[in-house]
Amino acid sequence: MRESIFSSSIRAFFVTLFAVIGFCIGLFLLLAIIGVISDTATEPELTFTQQVIANADGVRKAFATDTPVILQLNINGIIGTDKLTMENFRQQLIESQEGHLKDKLVKGILLQINSPGGTVTDSSNMYQALKAYKEKYKIPVYAYIDGICASGALYIACASDKIFANETSMIGSVGVISPSFVNVYQLMEKIGVQSLTVYAGKEKDQLNPLRPWVPGEQDSIQDLINYYYKQFVNVVATNRPKMDKAKLVDDYGAKVFNPEESQQYGYIDATGYSRSEVLKHLLNEIGIKDDKYQVVELEKKSWLSELYSSSSNLLQGKIVHQIQYPSCLDPKLTNQFLYLYRPE
Repeated sequence: MRESIFSSSIRAFFVTLFAVIGFCIGLFLLLAIIGVISDTATEPELTFTQQVIANADGVRKAFATDTPVILQLNINGIIGTDKLTMENFRQQLIESQEGHLKDKLVKGILLQINSPGGTVTDSSNMYQALKAYKEKYKIPVYAYIDGICASGALYIACASDKIFANETSMIGSVGVISPSFVNVYQLMEKIGVQSLTVYAGKEKDQLNPLRPWVPGEQDSIQDLINYYYKQFVNVVATNRPKMDKAKLVDDYGAKVFNPEESQQYGYIDATGYSRSEVLKHLLNEIGIKDDKYQVVELEKKSWLSELYSSSSNLLQGKIVHQIQYPSCLDPKLTNQFLYLYRPE
């Protein structure tokens, strides 16, 4: 007897369903095996790949484990978002002493910067991590600004021994900004909407947008802003010896300057430099006179490694839908204090 269309459809459905389930189980087992192998490896698992990039002469060479290394760390984009976080930055510093780079192969760091800054926490922690690394391994750190170095990016750059910039860069913006607070109470009152916030703890509903604000309600937040600002000013004044601290507070403020002004005021050491020229200065300080060196940067591993990571949304069964307007800040910056240059 010929099979009915209904029966045929049901059978095809279950065949497909079990095939998909079998594929998922196989993929899960494969990833589990990879995890077991990684856990039992004698060497620590590396999050980043170690890649040779162009040296001062624009040449890339085959990786050699007996050749001195200049480590290039990139501060590109908004600090605290995507891959530019304190966790990733710290991990790069850790892995710069592991794998092919172990045995203290790194002899210097080139910090390449094109960033308007970012969160207070990430900027401060990245500065502290770089400062500690430099002191622990006794190596020079040069920063090269190729675009913008503002606010939190300048904070991190202050961990460098010298700061260079090309002739089109912007530097500065020493300041702190809090999230914006909006009050919609009058609008709600106009359209006849009421709200009730239940809370415990003094000032727990501080700056609640659904009720009238009282004078001085923002004082504790202003105290935090002042604290972070004082910290920022001290970092710049301490690490940039030509900087006049009083002028930084009273005159320069959170402005950004062209490279010539930045050099004059003490933000940077020199302008009009290319990456190759900065590299040559760094090599000269280290004592490398020939081309027997390599420049290495650390990049995140392939998408498969990212897929297997414990933070992978796919493995957690989580899909995030997000709409972001072009003029809005990254959602990761929401409700955070910022060392960020953000002209309106």
